[in-house]
Amino acid sequence: MITLGIDTANQTLAVGVLEDETVLGQIQINRKKNHSLTLMPALDQLISDCQLTPEQIDRIAVSSGPGSYTGLRIGVTTAKTLAYTLNKELVGVSSLAVLAANCVGIEGIIVPMFDARRKNVYAGAYRWHHGTLENVLEDTHIAFVELTEKLKQMDGSITFVGSDCHKFNSEIAQSIPDAKCNSLPLWDIPSGVVVAQLGASSNPVNDIQAFLPRYLKRVEAEEKWLETHTPGEESYVEKI
Repeated sequence: MITLGIDTANQTLAVGVLEDETVLGQIQINRKKNHSLTLMPALDQLISDCQLTPEQIDRIAVSSGPGSYTGLRIGVTTAKTLAYTLNKELVGVSSLAVLAANCVGIEGIIVPMFDARRKNVYAGAYRWHHGTLENVLEDTHIAFVELTEKLKQMDGSITFVGSDCHKFNSEIAQSIPDAKCNSLPLWDIPSGVVVAQLGASSNPVNDIQAFLPRYLKRVEAEEKWLETHTPGEESYVEKI
């Protein structure tokens, strides 16, 4: 099975192609760019360099959240369009799980984290169990102080991962002195190959057109929109 992985959830643009257990290629750019302008050219280049045609791809996996509202929309919309027009399987994977899965061989609790501003974060907790990455604390939008209180109640060593975790070095050292921040730069950013790996072992969505990103938190524009709309009446995400 050939799986295409896409991640534009945050600053990094990452795409990768996996054939069963073999990595065919990947592109990973960790510069602040407009994903709407760079994603399709990167996909075209990668698929061409792997000597494939889009029709040869069996499954498309996309990082579906949490993350940047705009970045998620670009990645998910592109993945949905490709899956629908090519009649391929579509799988959404957690953006946080993608970072946690980088940390191969790490024992204990792995905590991938994105800065959500105002001392809030998007975070989850994962653990390797017999070679499989397990989610032990559901992905959530949470105050960092509250997150550390939850982590203190968990057994095992704690390793934070993600570029944004280093913004909280002093808070981590103060609240969980034994915890570590990942020191390998490559593990702090998403990999398209890892997205493809996670997607290859997950179940595809039943309804491609109904698939939406997992934002975990309403953006300010949606909160303002809800001031003049009844919750449940229609979806802000679907509306736009």
